[in-house]
Amino acid sequence: MSAYEQLMGFTHTTQALGEVAGRLGWDQEAIMPVGAAPQRAEEMAAMESVLHARRIDPKVGEWLAAIDEAQLDEVGRAQVRHIRKSFERTSKVPADLAAEIAKMTSRAQGIWAQARSDENVAGFLPTLEEVVNLKRQEGQALAAGGDVYDAMVDDYEPEMTAAEIAAMFDAMRPRLVALRAAVLAAEAPQKLSGQFASVKQMALTAKLAASFGYDFDHGRIDCVTHPFCSGSGKDVRITTRTSESDPFNCFYSTIHEVGHAAYEQGIDDAYLLTPLGRGVSMGVHESQSRIYENQMGRGRAYTGWLFEQMKAEFGDFGIADAEAFYGTVNRVNDGYIRTEADEVQYNLHIMLRFDLERALMLGDLAVGDLEAAWNDRFNADFGYAVDKPSNGVLQDVHWSVGLFGYFPTYSLGNVYAGCLNEAMRAAVPDLDAQLAQGDTSGGTGWLRENLQRHGGLRKPADTIVHATGKAPSGAPLLDYLEAKFGDIYKL
Repeated sequence: MSAYEQLMGFTHTTQALGEVAGRLGWDQEAIMPVGAAPQRAEEMAAMESVLHARRIDPKVGEWLAAIDEAQLDEVGRAQVRHIRKSFERTSKVPADLAAEIAKMTSRAQGIWAQARSDENVAGFLPTLEEVVNLKRQEGQALAAGGDVYDAMVDDYEPEMTAAEIAAMFDAMRPRLVALRAAVLAAEAPQKLSGQFASVKQMALTAKLAASFGYDFDHGRIDCVTHPFCSGSGKDVRITTRTSESDPFNCFYSTIHEVGHAAYEQGIDDAYLLTPLGRGVSMGVHESQSRIYENQMGRGRAYTGWLFEQMKAEFGDFGIADAEAFYGTVNRVNDGYIRTEADEVQYNLHIMLRFDLERALMLGDLAVGDLEAAWNDRFNADFGYAVDKPSNGVLQDVHWSVGLFGYFPTYSLGNVYAGCLNEAMRAAVPDLDAQLAQGDTSGGTGWLRENLQRHGGLRKPADTIVHATGKAPSGAPLLDYLEAKFGDIYKL
């Protein structure tokens, strides 16, 4: 057996164990009893210790050294590239630190959830301080004297730097701010009102997931506090949440997570339980959830179909017709919650988090000052004060579980989605006619063929270039937003 074959066999088992660890995380969020949290923290730490040991096993280094990459095809070289990077990065992090981070973040997640429920920032900050200190140690080990935050971003968007992200945000901000101001000064579409039973929302949300191609034979939908997607290959699970006064929260959270799930379910079976069998980056992953949710799911054509589905499920709910419903779905509202933000304002939420977490990791912002910094920045960006911690610094799960460097990939995903939408529309000119019938297959099929099935074969930027023929740029997204909301708000 060649060194490459031995390496891939070993990696296959490591990937499978990683999926088991992921399933523990899904269980913790979706159905685990609250009292199991301390034991689950120990279980997660034990799994992380096993995985860390496998990822830095000296045999991996020996196999990598013995492989002649010139003898491998494109797939083989890509597999080795991923394994080498994981081996080199993981080897820089002490095993005891990796286990402590896994244990601490598992425990912190429950503490965050309770603090969020209690509106008690003080009850969470000491725990967050521990998480920040541990993640800073990890970042320092990975950066080896370089930028700590860059090392963290690289975990989620390989080869992207904080400076590049900041430059992109600086270029986007003026047009976003100008569009927001123009929209909020114009007459707004009708707002949805009324009560919508959760059980009916869940019945319709399953239909929406199916309309976007979610494979229920290899997945399921559960309700949680913070929606997410978990798994890969043959077991990809999604979650959503309901609010009886806001069914759009449920519907579009679901479609968003289906976009993530479709990426994982659409990857070539030949890559199952290998490094190529996952989405290549969080930014590319987010591009799939965003293009499903926004460019297709919130478009005039699909909302026309959704309007009829809602009438069938809920009866008359106070919106006159499909055109008015399209405006209601895309209404730009004042609000606090990132996951509920409209397309115009969403990236402003990300920019806030990017600046704050970067300052935390670089030591420029103390954890004890985080709430005040958040509230000040939010007031400056959105023009009104945060009313309670669950609408402010406690709203997101990410920092409790140590996902520093993750937030900017949401905006990168929006940028990539803008590029993909431009190419998809050119390739599928009758897409809106299909979407008006609730048929998304023209768009989802194009995405599966041109992006999803390739998994981690190419680097993130190259993945977008392969699908669109162009380098990623923020211009298509901004052009799309200005055209769409200029039309809705008659600017």
